[in-house]
Amino acid sequence: MLRDFFLGSIKIHILYHADLEPIYGAFLMEELASHGYKVSPGTLYPTLKQLHSNGFLEKFEENVNGKVRKYYTITEEGRELLAEAKHQIRELAEEVLDEDWRKT
Repeated sequence: MLRDFFLGSIKIHILYHADLEPIYGAFLMEELASHGYKVSPGTLYPTLKQLHSNGFLEKFEENVNGKVRKYYTITEEGRELLAEAKHQIRELAEEVLDEDWRKT
């Protein structure tokens, strides 16, 4: 069950960064690690592929130092999903972290 929560958090994190700038796998692995997520390539790359297949990310390739790097940017559908996720996270955080709510 914890793995399901973990994957959901990673997907939201990916969409968030893809909304800021084009992203690629190695960058995401470092970014996620800085937040305590230990993500293997075997988890990250299928997740990127799924988000792309579902229309939440666009993909383009660029030659970087003789190697082809796949970059991802958020789509309009991805922005809508991210906005809804932010709304749900905000509501959940307010409920779970609000001490006064538990006293009523």
